[in-house]
Amino acid sequence: MKLKISDPSTGCTKMVVIEEDAEIKLRSFFDRKMSEEVEGDNLGPEYKGYVFRIVGGQDKSGFAMKQGVLANTRVRLLLDRGSLGFQKWRGRDGERRRKSVRGCIVGPDLSVLCLTVVKKGDAELPGITDTVKPRTHGPKRASKIRKLFNLTKADDVRKYVIKRERKVAKNKKVLKGVKIQRLVTPDRIRRKAKEIKRSIKRVAASKAEKKAYAKLLSKRKAETQKKTEAAQQKKTEAAQKK
Repeated sequence: MKLKISDPSTGCTKMVVIEEDAEIKLRSFFDRKMSEEVEGDNLGPEYKGYVFRIVGGQDKSGFAMKQGVLANTRVRLLLDRGSLGFQKWRGRDGERRRKSVRGCIVGPDLSVLCLTVVKKGDAELPGITDTVKPRTHGPKRASKIRKLFNLTKADDVRKYVIKRERKVAKNKKVLKGVKIQRLVTPDRIRRKAKEIKRSIKRVAASKAEKKAYAKLLSKRKAETQKKTEAAQQKKTEAAQKK
């Protein structure tokens, strides 16, 4: 069996193959469920004091473990689009299909078991805890960048964006950073003020047009009423003469 061990604090991941006395070394993991914490002392002296959390795995046929399925074998479940075991692009909206998934209980039929380091032990694990991988992507939102670098609202956030080297041409590299979201700049304030002024003018013009239309309508109604009254008077006068 292979163990895929990752350390969130360093950002490193390493695949460890256990061949000798695999059943004896891995017996502390058997019959444990996903998200349970297991001590790694049985794996070897270098893992003494380490505590791992089971985060996933897959069997020898490549079927992934699914959280909440209390079985140590493969089962067929009716799944929605986008859930583990049924890719979103394969089905239509609202479609459900019966798919095979591996239960969340660890067994000897697994080929890969994914673990994360919860508690660090006595010794360093080469390739996992001894090296630190810098994050390639930093936060995008302006408020989160301020929180990360302990900045005030007066500080310029754009200077603190985490950038990385990108190869543009054969021998040319440039530094590229993420586009900051919700960044308040003088240009944005100016644009917003301009838009507010425009909307106020629009509302005022609409009100003036409405007032003018109401005035015209009342005038036309008065004219129509006068005409009808005059016509009615003519009719009554003609009837009296007869």
